[in-house]
Amino acid sequence: MSSVPAHGDVDVAVVGSLNMDLTVRVRRHPRPGETVSGSALTLSAGGKGANQAVAAARLGARTAMIGRVGNDAHADTLLDSLTADTVDTTHTVRDTEAPTGTALITVADSGENHIIVSAGANAHVSSVDIDAARALLASARVVSLVLEIPVDTVVAAARAARSSARIVLNLSPVTELPTTVLALADPLIVNEHEARELLRSHGITGERGPGQAGGLLGLGVRSAVVTLGADGAAIAEADRVQHIPGLRVDVADTTGAGDAFTAALAWRLSRGDTLADAARYAIHVSAYSVGRAGAQPSYPTADVLAAGGSPMISPSS
Repeated sequence: MSSVPAHGDVDVAVVGSLNMDLTVRVRRHPRPGETVSGSALTLSAGGKGANQAVAAARLGARTAMIGRVGNDAHADTLLDSLTADTVDTTHTVRDTEAPTGTALITVADSGENHIIVSAGANAHVSSVDIDAARALLASARVVSLVLEIPVDTVVAAARAARSSARIVLNLSPVTELPTTVLALADPLIVNEHEARELLRSHGITGERGPGQAGGLLGLGVRSAVVTLGADGAAIAEADRVQHIPGLRVDVADTTGAGDAFTAALAWRLSRGDTLADAARYAIHVSAYSVGRAGAQPSYPTADVLAAGGSPMISPSS
């Protein structure tokens, strides 16, 4: 494990979950009470937090992970995956009271997935971990907050980072947060379904995409991004609402695509990109991801993207 970086040495610090993904491919998802045949079981590193940390690191971000794993073989796999991609794991704690988090995933031939998560050690990430990581949070340009850990811990992390970092909040799954924490989100990132649920809970209506993104500003966030799958994303800032077109690709597996998007966007924001330019880059990264199986195994490096020949996704100086 590496030492705590000096101030300014971390581009993206991720506070969130780490899971072992157990994945089976099926022709179609079963109906209630139905049994279907699947492929051989595959195990791979995952969890929304770890996915983001690995995706950002592969793109070139100096990245750190704050979270918990168990004290078991799955933990070894997850930690090895992070360190292999040069993610700082100083504050990725081994919990002796709970197993490593696990995600049970089925992926249909259409590429769509069903996921059930058993939180395990993720449920033990607490303000104690945030206090221990204050120097790390203070060193980061962007702090990405991920659910699948206790809400109180997300709140503590937001408050610890607010004076020194830009906060990216991926509110997935949708969970009630204090308005003071929502006000720190720059941006708040949700998919269109999560946006609909979140807006409805606050009595706000908005048409799919730009309407939803604009509506989210009504919650007090500094900026908002609504991801729209193949249709790209909608962004909203104080002075404009904009649709960013998507890319049409052959979909193999959507697992972890949202994490790839958030990680890429956080990385580009840490480099000083506008929200619109960061979203364009993130769309390319997530489009690459869905064309390949798995979450972390599907994430590209910056060199791989640049080799695609698109100036839009070439690394900037």
